[in-house]
Amino acid sequence: MKAVLSPVFSHLPALSPSSWGLVFALTAAILLWLLSLRLKDASIVDIFWGPGIAGVVDIAAGMSHAGGPRTSTVLLLVNLWALRLAAHIWARHHGEDHRYGAMRIKFGANWWWLSFVQVFLLQAILIWFIPAPLVAAVLYSGMPMGWLDYAGVGIAGAALVFEALADFQLGAFRSDPANKGKVMDRGLWGWSRHPNYFGEAAMWWGFFIIGYAASHMWWLLLSPLLITTLLLIVSGVSLMEDDIAERRPGYAKYKREVSAFIPWFRKRA
Repeated sequence: MKAVLSPVFSHLPALSPSSWGLVFALTAAILLWLLSLRLKDASIVDIFWGPGIAGVVDIAAGMSHAGGPRTSTVLLLVNLWALRLAAHIWARHHGEDHRYGAMRIKFGANWWWLSFVQVFLLQAILIWFIPAPLVAAVLYSGMPMGWLDYAGVGIAGAALVFEALADFQLGAFRSDPANKGKVMDRGLWGWSRHPNYFGEAAMWWGFFIIGYAASHMWWLLLSPLLITTLLLIVSGVSLMEDDIAERRPGYAKYKREVSAFIPWFRKRA
């Protein structure tokens, strides 16, 4: 992996790997914003979330000429996650998501420039900051791997599979016309109402462990804490469940019985 990435970045100006990651995220945000204006679809930004984060880590690895088993493992995990997530969101993308559509209506004629600040610029900053543990892992790739690294890799890898399986189960359920209007409460969705979000959060806690094992920097905790907060309060569980009970009659019962986030035994009324 080192041999592939290093030559690409060998002739770039002497900015830090972190600075180049920010340049990448901001440039991509501007280009995506301009494309969204043409398509009238701000939700294309979601497709770039995974590849954007992976790109920041790839740039850090290439700019620092990082190598070794920690870097190879980190790059494998983050790029697999990014490709799967982007493909998943792309497959489900059929026009602008209703969340962005609601903002488009709310802000009217001002949405064209507000969308850059509220959606694209904000996401660019998150794309640059969230992978801090992974950037730290590659920048400190010279440190030998220990049990903490392997624990982080195990958690992140298992969480990645957990999230992918949850998405697959939900996709298979929705593809059956007989399930239209019904609540998905099978498989992992019988243990958690949002197992895909739980898998995503757990993966970033695993990534933090890897980054901390390499760098011993506690401030990297901000990354999984931010992701978990976003998934629970801002754009995940809270937003998804805002009106779902009105659209799916069986959801109130499902909500009483199944844990919102952390998988747990189902309560029987």
